[in-house]
Amino acid sequence: MGSAKQNASARRARAEEMRRAEAARERRNRIIAVVAGVVVLAGMVGGGWAIIASASKDDNSASSKPPKARVQGEKTYGGLTFKHVSHSVKYPQSPPVGGDHDPVWQNCNGDVYDKPLRNENAVHALEHGSVWVTYNSKAGKADIKTLADMVKQKPYSLMSPFPSQSGVITLSAWGHQLTVDSAKDPRVNQFFKWYVNGEQTREKGAACTGGKPTP
Repeated sequence: MGSAKQNASARRARAEEMRRAEAARERRNRIIAVVAGVVVLAGMVGGGWAIIASASKDDNSASSKPPKARVQGEKTYGGLTFKHVSHSVKYPQSPPVGGDHDPVWQNCNGDVYDKPLRNENAVHALEHGSVWVTYNSKAGKADIKTLADMVKQKPYSLMSPFPSQSGVITLSAWGHQLTVDSAKDPRVNQFFKWYVNGEQTREKGAACTGGKPTP
């Protein structure tokens, strides 16, 4: 009788021990599964950020090197940023050749303006592939008319006075700029040829209409 009770008690103790061991194994398995999931997720996220960082680095690297000059005497600029901003931007070049700019572009479908433009809108037009022709008070009326006639016949171009510029006549594209003293300079046509919707265009196919129509 006593032996039977002892055996029953031993069986219960053994069963309880097995139950606790099984519960412990289940807890360990759950912990392992959770940790493994976290590691995999972290790897995916880390890999994703690595890809994004790599792409960003590649993009920055592509824009940091000054582009190749195609016209004798032109200056080229790399490292141009291109964020859309609503505030005024202090550009290192005058007129500017690129950089952060207004979300709205200046119309550049052969548009000729008789007043200075807001830089931030004009720079957005450069991003679309336009050539921006500017001149100061030293430019003669004949040169201004010649340039205006050229611009009016060229989509992806625009023209405006820029009183503070140092050169008489300046042609600007994204990352490129040429200064001349006369509209008859053969390099004017060369600049148009290379940079009107040229290889420097950041947004190929972007519109030059539907933007800001007035200075």
